[in-house]
Amino acid sequence: MKSTVNTPHAPAAIGPYSQGTICRSGCRLLFTAGQIPIHPITGELAGDTVEAQAHQALENLRAIIEAAGGSLGGVLKVTIFMKNLQDYARINKVYSTYFEDQPPARSAVEVSRLPKDVLLEIEAVVELER
Repeated sequence: MKSTVNTPHAPAAIGPYSQGTICRSGCRLLFTAGQIPIHPITGELAGDTVEAQAHQALENLRAIIEAAGGSLGGVLKVTIFMKNLQDYARINKVYSTYFEDQPPARSAVEVSRLPKDVLLEIEAVVELER
């Protein structure tokens, strides 16, 4: 099981994430590769908006987590690489629908370029059930 860390002695989260996440069991961890917004069946880019791309990248992430026997509820840490930090709020809107209860710790980083010139890439560390 996981629990979140939130303290008034560090800056409050400015988005749908926790300051920290603790893995409280014997921990089997999954480290995912970065997921870009490519549809797994068609191999095509999933739209040209950051919202459509965020949704597909998160669906791809969910598929990997579930294939490993986990769930989005076990996600401890997420890193989002984005082409434009001005998209932060738009990505948060989509992201928050995937992590409504006890959102994981998260980092968001602006990068100059991503594979296939997508707008974002998302990776995660996930606690799997024993």
